[in-house]
Amino acid sequence: MSKRFIVIGMPDVSKAIRLPETLPDCVFSGGKRHHELVKELIPQDAQWIDITVPLSEVFAQYAQIEKPIVVFASGDPLFFGFANTIKREIPDADIQVFPYFNSLQMLAHRLVMPYHDMTVVSLTGRPWHEFDRALMERKQKIGVLTDGEHTPAVIAQRMLEYGYDYYQMSVGEHLGSETDECVTTLSLKEAAKQEFKRPNCLILSLPQQVEAGGGFPLGIPDKEFALLDGREKMITKAPVRLLTLAALELQNRHSFWDIGFCTGSISIEAKLQFPHLHVTAFEIREEGKQLMDVNSHRFKTPGITTIIADFIEIPIDDCIPPDAVFIGGHSGRLKEMMAKAANALLPGGVMVYNCVDPKSIIDERIRTDSQQVFEMTARELGLVLEEPMRVAINDYHPIIILKARKS
Repeated sequence: MSKRFIVIGMPDVSKAIRLPETLPDCVFSGGKRHHELVKELIPQDAQWIDITVPLSEVFAQYAQIEKPIVVFASGDPLFFGFANTIKREIPDADIQVFPYFNSLQMLAHRLVMPYHDMTVVSLTGRPWHEFDRALMERKQKIGVLTDGEHTPAVIAQRMLEYGYDYYQMSVGEHLGSETDECVTTLSLKEAAKQEFKRPNCLILSLPQQVEAGGGFPLGIPDKEFALLDGREKMITKAPVRLLTLAALELQNRHSFWDIGFCTGSISIEAKLQFPHLHVTAFEIREEGKQLMDVNSHRFKTPGITTIIADFIEIPIDDCIPPDAVFIGGHSGRLKEMMAKAANALLPGGVMVYNCVDPKSIIDERIRTDSQQVFEMTARELGLVLEEPMRVAINDYHPIIILKARKS
């Protein structure tokens, strides 16, 4: 018989809670804040299970219960809520939900703002990735669930740091409270300097004169990047960059590794054009840190994970496994680099490497055939080679774009 849950949504700060007219003989559960709000409504001798981390211990207690479990949760339990957690942990559970308004609904109601077209992001115990994606996609309205780390002020500071200063922020504090609910609309500069009462949530909106969406133009001009010692040859030229991104098939990828990023041009262009990507960029030179910092801010690309170290020597277990890898520099150790990257590469993923066409180098003393090394190593690693592409731009040496796929 499936374990039965009755999940009741409720306001975070109000005792105006509606319970179902009839409840079975049951065990109650919820956060400590929920207990304070409902303790007068449930039997004094009722068993209560606190929802605290780690959740594995909470579900271990649930497993010992034979009675139905009534869970109190904030707002709509299916909106980034605890009902979703129950569905994940106990897929065959019998769940009945009594929802309340979620906080972003309440804030939209207070602002008399239609919210059917709002993009919703939760930063409650979550990283910045989806928030950054919404910014780069320049969504018209972005509803954000906050926590003690991702506060409205911190969010405003991040947006200002990366040049997204054209949004305005509406913050709802203690929504549903009979005494101290507060809704404020202000500029990001104002929000960055202000402290807000918790719990809170916010909605970011574009003024009418600012166009939503639109994306970024393809191919950032090379001269707009900060370069390594001002050396123009130390950047993947825009046409080659775009063909490289096409070879990586990034529109269908989840995690992209850029190994030997130098100026960061490949990582930045990839993140701009495909904001859904998790981008991890590796560079052995210490100068790379500053270059990535300058260029990612210049082109409004938050969220690129930058690692300054020798790729071959460092542990990579904590990195999101890639389904696309670009090798932009190898310091003469292409074979070892490919082996390590291929081991991490997910099935169906691709590896791309650009090299100068050796036939175009007249001086045999500096001629290297890294194309041969790439192709030979790919075969040894069991990767499937695809047709190479030769690209010639102005007076620069022709470039060969090499690609291999993991079966």
